[in-house]
Amino acid sequence: MKIAIIGAAGQVGRRLARRLIEHGDDVTGLFRRPEQAEVVTAAGATPHVFDLTVSTPEDLAQALRGHDAVVFCAGAHGTGMDQTSLIDGKGVEKAIIAADAAMVRRTILVSAMPEAASGREVSEDFAHYLTVKKEAEQVLAGSGLDWLIVRPGHLTDDDGNGRVRAGLAEPYGQIQRDDVAAFLLEVLHEPRLSRHIIELVDGPSTIPEAVDTLVELYGTPHL
Repeated sequence: MKIAIIGAAGQVGRRLARRLIEHGDDVTGLFRRPEQAEVVTAAGATPHVFDLTVSTPEDLAQALRGHDAVVFCAGAHGTGMDQTSLIDGKGVEKAIIAADAAMVRRTILVSAMPEAASGREVSEDFAHYLTVKKEAEQVLAGSGLDWLIVRPGHLTDDDGNGRVRAGLAEPYGQIQRDDVAAFLLEVLHEPRLSRHIIELVDGPSTIPEAVDTLVELYGTPHL
């Protein structure tokens, strides 16, 4: 498959790029700052500088043409509410319009579990982040794309153990970025899993087992 990763210089994006390349896929890595090119290239992806905050959906469609799938894992990463709105919110909307125009049907959004704010005081910025993430999910879910939304729990940089719990509604917990990337690799290549919101945390199942279970429970025939 030829896959575009929006946010390829991020911690999840670069891990996903590396796994996809090892799998034999062709990867284009989109990122905002030119100095991030080295990180994307080191992961094996073809680097493409692209600033979501100033570019148009038409610009993005041009970058996405010829790809089989797009993964959106870009984020403002605590740089302020304005940037969160531009990247995590408007950026997703641009990606949806662009994917449709470029005829890239398979679109996966890396989002966040709403329970991240449950039972504790959170900053105004973080509350805004969760609101924007939910609004972006709603826009994607209302599109005609072959979409999948993945909501990981609290992300850690620990080594992945390849074991997860994945479902439509899971208790909030942590998940290694390595395992998020491995899960994304699996679902990208599983066309029967479509138009669902999947929550992902550490758990007892291997990632292939977890994906097989999701397909058994919620999968649709693929022609």
